Amino acid sequence: MLAFVIRRHSRSIPAHFRPSNLFSSSSAASAVPPLKPFSVVEYLVDSWGLSAAEASKVSRSLSDLKSSKKPDYFLKFLKSQGFTDSHIKRIININPRSVCVKVEPKFRSWLDAGISQSDLVEIITSYSRILHYNIRSVVSKLEFWDRLFGSRELLLKRLKEKWFFTCSVEKRILPNLKFLMDVCGISEEKASQVMRSRPEFLAQKLDSLQTLVRRADELGVPRQSAMYPLLLIVLYGVDQEKFEAKIKFFKSLGWSESDFSTAVRITPTLLTISQPYLQRKIEFFVNEVGYSPSFITQRPLILLYSLDKRVIPRFQVLELLKSESLWTAKGTFFSYMRLSDKKFIEKFVLPYKEKVPKLVDIYYLPSTEVSV
Repeated sequence: MLAFVIRRHSRSIPAHFRPSNLFSSSSAASAVPPLKPFSVVEYLVDSWGLSAAEASKVSRSLSDLKSSKKPDYFLKFLKSQGFTDSHIKRIININPRSVCVKVEPKFRSWLDAGISQSDLVEIITSYSRILHYNIRSVVSKLEFWDRLFGSRELLLKRLKEKWFFTCSVEKRILPNLKFLMDVCGISEEKASQVMRSRPEFLAQKLDSLQTLVRRADELGVPRQSAMYPLLLIVLYGVDQEKFEAKIKFFKSLGWSESDFSTAVRITPTLLTISQPYLQRKIEFFVNEVGYSPSFITQRPLILLYSLDKRVIPRFQVLELLKSESLWTAKGTFFSYMRLSDKKFIEKFVLPYKEKVPKLVDIYYLPSTEVSV
């Protein structure tokens, strides 16, 4: 009824008294200015300490963010757990969507699983994608690896590596272990050693592992050999192209393919040494020590010793003793290289250091206690 009356009589009411104008001045005075839209870029610069360029890049992944509520919670929690500004910047730059994760329950679950707060800081900083994983799956994986490693120290070291969380235990690790044990005949003990020394080796695809086994078989290493698991691990880090380059290199030094295969069977880690370093070693043994190339091919272990820390200092010590007529060689230099540091020092340095002080300069003794 009131609306009807107003409409009926509005024409007879002077314009300046009509309802449309009656409160116009006071409405304008009390009008609230529109709120400024939430700016992700400005927020990241002001609250997270990102540069304008970093914030602009990160904001592309957070275009749906309408307020600071979730990232504020995320930021506050991280700081309360010991994350530094550099940790936090790394996390958001690499994984912007992590700021929307409810991090606290995940963090608490991993603490309950036995991971320390300081280790969690390192793990999440190294691989923040873990924040998006299902809590149960992560805890289950931790329990599996904890049992297999038998060492919390080893487990924590691997937790900081990306493959650890991306690799499926059911689809990769277990089938690979089964293949090594059931098909290749590697004992459970040896398989465990492989797992502890190079667990990422077990994270490769099964067909890739089968290819490595074929390559090892072609070198003539028996699967029952103690060297077989080590050879597989070495081949895992040396692709076919690098392997063939090594063959070519040794051939250039006068080795036959048979020499090369024999050397690799005895000392698989020979494949991991760079060609320039191998060249230096071989030149020293041939030109300074006086070994023939055939002597080296029959004793490839000689190429594994450190040239600067072991080979050269020992050679110089023995040569100095001979020049002072204090020692006459009763064996090959190779046999003296194989001695432990402790035995070499006790036999060739300590007894003569008063007569030949220079020995200590050549073979530096870091402390009065001789290390092995």
